[in-house]
Amino acid sequence: MLKAGVFFAALAIGLSACTTIDFSKLAPATLTGSLFVMWVGEGNSSGDGKFVFVPDPADPLTFRRADSSLPGAEIQPGLMYTDGGSIPKIAQVFKGLSPWGYAPAYMIHDWMFTAHHCIVDGENDKRFDQVRNVSFKDSAEIRGEAIQGMVKANKVQRNDVAGTAITAAVGSSIAENLWKKKGACAASKVSAEDVAAVEKAIPGAARPAARRTFRVSPETPAIPPRGRATIVSRITF
Repeated sequence: MLKAGVFFAALAIGLSACTTIDFSKLAPATLTGSLFVMWVGEGNSSGDGKFVFVPDPADPLTFRRADSSLPGAEIQPGLMYTDGGSIPKIAQVFKGLSPWGYAPAYMIHDWMFTAHHCIVDGENDKRFDQVRNVSFKDSAEIRGEAIQGMVKANKVQRNDVAGTAITAAVGSSIAENLWKKKGACAASKVSAEDVAAVEKAIPGAARPAARRTFRVSPETPAIPPRGRATIVSRITF
């Protein structure tokens, strides 16, 4: 996840660096399934708040690269925190830089960071195997391929300026430092309170996802939510 306060610096570095990622030449990926995001808090200066991505057990969001031999050929993101595209509010006035304009691509990218942080911290569980061999460069290319796939599927209008800027930002050295960060896995775990809030809104979705993603024990007692979460968006491909 590219957090607040680094987006513009990352963008400047990405655009000025001799990057090998050319957004215009990235092969469109295929996206299928449903996307749920639920608001659970105010968040910080990026995105539009703090959200939980909830996998749909009946129709999971699935990303597939055009070349199935590449790392991260198929990715299904798990339960996780997200702020969408991590776009600072000051930048959201520009076309194509909405934190939710390319929401499916952002969910895939956020999951790669979440999973990679746990891998860096020594997690060997199979739930992260889909991204275990994904490099930092792969992660930036995959985000761009997801955006290209949304354009090809007529889910969004073509905007090569925004696509290039976003790909440059997530491919910068600042973003790479975040990718390599250690000790971030524990903080990525969705809290029991937020799992309960999601479960209240979508019965049967959150607790199984929490067990799959973070290995929460089935015997963990239910914790009543502090308040009802809000379903912000559901998109089906």
